Amino acid sequence: MTGTSRPVVVGVDGSTSASHAVRWAAEEAARRGTSLVIMHSCMVVPVHAPHVAPSSEAFADAMFDHGRVLLAEATAVAKEAAPEVEVTTELTSGGAAEQLIGRSASTQLVVLGSRGLGGFTGLLVGSVAVAVTTHALCPTIVVREPSPDAVPDRDAPVVVGLDGSPSSDAALAFAFEAAALRGVAVHAVRTWWDLTADTAWQRGLTATNLASIEAAEQRLLAEQLTTCTTKYPDVPVHRSLTRDRPAHTLVEQSAKAQLVVVGTRGRGGFRGLLLGSTSQALIHHAHCPVAVVPLAQH
Repeated sequence: MTGTSRPVVVGVDGSTSASHAVRWAAEEAARRGTSLVIMHSCMVVPVHAPHVAPSSEAFADAMFDHGRVLLAEATAVAKEAAPEVEVTTELTSGGAAEQLIGRSASTQLVVLGSRGLGGFTGLLVGSVAVAVTTHALCPTIVVREPSPDAVPDRDAPVVVGLDGSPSSDAALAFAFEAAALRGVAVHAVRTWWDLTADTAWQRGLTATNLASIEAAEQRLLAEQLTTCTTKYPDVPVHRSLTRDRPAHTLVEQSAKAQLVVVGTRGRGGFRGLLLGSTSQALIHHAHCPVAVVPLAQH
């Protein structure tokens, strides 16, 4: 383990979802040969009323005491999952999303559960997960709770969604690194049914010539893979070209993957929309952990 490498950071709130995230983060820190930082943030709302100040201070103290208990419990989970990993804790005040986003500037990964204790029943993904994946400066992993009968497949591939955009290039590089660390294959998925009219026109492709479209998309997929296949020659690569909506294809693929990787925004994203529709769909519905990779890597 290198003492100078940036850590993996995981946010906790005492939920079952957060516990799964801690275990995943600890195992990932072990794979990367780095340390793990477990964070908990206490949202203390200031009260400007002198007659309630003492009780407010006592409430804040109780919140921080509870936070220390949660961090101790999470540390025990991490040590059980990866005893060799150095674990430190950080207890902060303020909004959890803001704290994790700020921390993302100095970490390899931010990991969090898909839903926290504040989630409404039936809400598939928590607001903190959406905010962090949208604004973090490093890749964010959203760990969904596995189904009770799920058996982890250590040989399952890393699936990455590609569309030729710079954002998907960043996702592709992350996917190959993750696959190399695990000793598994990359399953590169490109869907072309979602082409915009402008893009199709620029390429001279029409819906009446499906064979030409598919041949062009196969070529573009191979071209996008070239840099990573050269850098990681020992990582097996499976290519998949489908006529489908990207989110639908990737959610299906996630059922047989150990990680799905996407960029924050794809080629079809609206200007000003920070988190693309495919990324949002995956963090809500994927069957395995989802990595959302920003364009700018630090």
